[in-house]
Amino acid sequence: MIEARFALDYPGFSLDVDLRLPEKGVTALFGPSGSGKTTILRCFAGLTRSPRARLVVDGGVWQNSSTGVFLAPHKRPMGLVFQEASLFNHLSVRRNLAYGMKRSGNKDSRGFDGIVELLGIGALLDRLPERLSGGERQRVAIARALLTRPRLLLMDEPLAALDVVRKLEILPYLERLHGELDIPVLYVSHAPDEVARLADYLVLLEAGKVAAGGPLQETLARTDLPGGFLGDAGVVLETTVAAHEDDGLTRLDFAGGQLYVSQRPEVVGIRLRCRIHARDVSIALAAPSGSSILNALPAIVRAVVPMVEPGQMLVRLELHGGDTLLARVTARSCRALAIAAGARVVAQVKSVALLG
Repeated sequence: MIEARFALDYPGFSLDVDLRLPEKGVTALFGPSGSGKTTILRCFAGLTRSPRARLVVDGGVWQNSSTGVFLAPHKRPMGLVFQEASLFNHLSVRRNLAYGMKRSGNKDSRGFDGIVELLGIGALLDRLPERLSGGERQRVAIARALLTRPRLLLMDEPLAALDVVRKLEILPYLERLHGELDIPVLYVSHAPDEVARLADYLVLLEAGKVAAGGPLQETLARTDLPGGFLGDAGVVLETTVAAHEDDGLTRLDFAGGQLYVSQRPEVVGIRLRCRIHARDVSIALAAPSGSSILNALPAIVRAVVPMVEPGQMLVRLELHGGDTLLARVTARSCRALAIAAGARVVAQVKSVALLG
């Protein structure tokens, strides 16, 4: 595990976190502005020096305030990607990448070719940064960071400066990194769908402290989170494209059953992540008839908790196979339907957000 302990005080803000993060996959730091996301990332990078800190990555101690160890940023084997690509405007893409390799002593041309192919920038190598789109610039910045052969990749809201079109352009490449990288990625974002699409592990931050942390699906399915995180509550399901129906629908299979969505372009067998918002799940006592809602899943109520909004309840539902859904319903509906822990119900899913 990556061990990270940071504590520091600013006027009006204190950071105090103790993290144990996996050494593979994408860990997302998520929370509102001012919650400490970027400060933690800067502590990892050594750009902000926490006076009370311990940081161990891949068995190496990067910082330990009790013993006086502090590796300067340029001595930490990490890659950094910020909101702005920060490329050298007078150098071609190829020479920008070569600079990153030279700084790290990386002479592996095979690694160069692999990273270029992974991020789809082969056709851009002889261009200057001014001739690149925002999404292309970020892909080059990510490639440059990876060519330093880091033990940890730090990404500070890399999509925040992009418009919707450019975000959609770069997300598939970030997903490829998610699937093929062996190094851990620490990813800062305030966009819930972005986190749901990319992350394996989630750390929720509030006012400089960890509100919750754990595997993505488990953490999103919790009902004991602070109210600020429950307002947009929802879960992520891992599904597989099972069939394309004749009536323009695609069937997605998962452990808890099946979901029908508008026809998808992916071939049968491809895995897709879905995000289902609590506000898009309703509850019935029996399978509905005469309803336009196609997705109705048998479930058992596991928890019912009040939300911040008056008269609103959040219901945690366990599906067959152990998957979880959350449903946002009124307190009046809970009373009328006698919704309580242990009740057997049917979850009606009104909308499914496909995340790729």
